[in-house]
Amino acid sequence: MQVGAAQLAGHLGRGLRALYTVWGDEALLAQEACDEVRAAARAAGCTERQVHVVAGAHFDWSSLLGAAQARSLFADRQLIEIRIPSGKPGKDGSEALQRYAANVQAAAGELEVVTLIQLPRLDRSQQGSAWFGALDAAGVTVPIQTIERPALPTWIAQRLAAQGQRVPAGADGQRALAFFADRVEGNLLAAHQEVQKLGLLYPPGELGFDEIEAAVLNVARYDVFKLGEAVLAGQVARALRMLDGLEAEGEAAVLVHWTLAEDIRGLKRVRDALDAGKPLPLALREVRVWGAKERLFERAIGLLGNEALGPLLAAAHVCDGIVKGLKHPDWPDDPWQALRRLVLMLAERLVPQAPRATTRLALRA
Repeated sequence: MQVGAAQLAGHLGRGLRALYTVWGDEALLAQEACDEVRAAARAAGCTERQVHVVAGAHFDWSSLLGAAQARSLFADRQLIEIRIPSGKPGKDGSEALQRYAANVQAAAGELEVVTLIQLPRLDRSQQGSAWFGALDAAGVTVPIQTIERPALPTWIAQRLAAQGQRVPAGADGQRALAFFADRVEGNLLAAHQEVQKLGLLYPPGELGFDEIEAAVLNVARYDVFKLGEAVLAGQVARALRMLDGLEAEGEAAVLVHWTLAEDIRGLKRVRDALDAGKPLPLALREVRVWGAKERLFERAIGLLGNEALGPLLAAAHVCDGIVKGLKHPDWPDDPWQALRRLVLMLAERLVPQAPRATTRLALRA
């Protein structure tokens, strides 16, 4: 049984189940979901708590199974937490988790033990595994979805509303939320802390842009792979802001270049496959493009022909040399300036409505 993180509190209010599996990489939301389960377990009389961390290939699964079946001498009920940071229990762990889930189902109606299992984000094969299927069938699975940048302003507004605060209606409020989101993108825990800080600094009611600007720090953390997605989406300002953030965080310029160059090479391979008569879904599958990036590639390939991709490949080759210490007479010597030029060259072709003269001036800067 699957329950969304937003619906978990309501589900727990209707009654506690014996097994909960919380999985996902958004640390703040996963922690909040686990805290809700712990609070419900305490309220149901689980006064003893055991924590088992599965680290390495030599975890003693038999002791875990025994602990779940043993009655506590000091408490009527107990909470057992199983943390699997790798998300890969292994062969023995897979069999043990399936037995554990079977025991939970066999003891239905006897809520002596509540189990909370914590997992990172799982790929499709892990979600389709026998052990995860057994956990889902025996209890409640709670997937923790990542809050992507487009959804972040709404999430911030909801958190502000929970503490009695709001932004102005209309464009002014959207501008304030966008500013807030830009400063905390990729760092949801910091976003939560900044919301709490606003609750301490200002009384309930409406918050203006100036108040938010004065209080919210720039604590964004950027993912090098999200940079490629921003470039492919034609989000020039966001891509440049992310590039600045990656440089400030000490990210390796070589890795940033590899990410951009790999996207350009992928676009070229897809274009060549289309020109050879292959359908777009097959071309994308051959390049191993999946998920959200598949939609971005579809958009980009509609705007790029070989006459554009050839110069982009050449530019990526020049930039590769610069980030590795070589110089080029027509390019900046600084690796990060060279990366900015590469980003703008690709963005110029993916934002057809952008003023070309302005972009060319930026390329020459």
